Amino acid sequence: MRQSFLAIAAVALASCAGVAATAPQSSEIAAAVAAPTRTPANVARDRYRHPAETLAFFGVDPTDTVVEISPGGGWYTEILAPLLKDRGRYYAAAAFPNGVKAVQALQAKDAATYGKIEVAAFPAAAGAPSVPAGTADVVLTFRNVHNWRFGGADQAQGVFNGMFAMLKPGGTLGVVEHRLPEDRDSALEEKSGYMKTSSVVAFAKAAGFELVDQSEVNANPKDTADWREGVWTLPPTLRLKDADRAKYQAIGESDRMTLKFRKPG
Repeated sequence: MRQSFLAIAAVALASCAGVAATAPQSSEIAAAVAAPTRTPANVARDRYRHPAETLAFFGVDPTDTVVEISPGGGWYTEILAPLLKDRGRYYAAAAFPNGVKAVQALQAKDAATYGKIEVAAFPAAAGAPSVPAGTADVVLTFRNVHNWRFGGADQAQGVFNGMFAMLKPGGTLGVVEHRLPEDRDSALEEKSGYMKTSSVVAFAKAAGFELVDQSEVNANPKDTADWREGVWTLPPTLRLKDADRAKYQAIGESDRMTLKFRKPG
């Protein structure tokens, strides 16, 4: 228990101190980020999402079996698919079938780039493909944890348990999430779109993961995480539309934790 507390405290302290942990970028990751098949609107967001640095920090290798949980519109799919298509394996795993429709649209549009993606139901659904237990080298999820806590329907622990089951012993879980300051009311996690680092760490540790590293590569000190419409006040959503639009665009996208966990083994 004491080790768990110290690990969580260390995360919070490093976040406040603005400590950055980075990893050398591979040429393969750089090439995937520079892929001409990426959507220009997605490329424009690289300055907020730092995909090359993030994937390098998580240790993603072109020969890995990688599962992305809830890929949404496919922002990271446009990078992971070309990175892994020749020597690795890439699963897009989400609520089935609606959660993978955007990925399937990419496959239909460009089979040469996206045709090898394997879509999977997560959580598992009868009659739908799934990720076999103990087969993934890396599981990634970007800006999704708040969705599993939203509106008081706490599904987060079940999701972390499921991600743990997918991984090989020694495998990596990479999490990027909108960050709520540790001194805020935890009830905000259910409605603001932000999560405390300590909460994410607690879910992961309860599933069996070890926190092995963290990075400030996706930090944004301009984001005070106290907006009227939560994280959706900021780009890219800009929920207030033209109200103070220039102000929110100048702030940029949210402040984000970037956490690397390991499945013991």
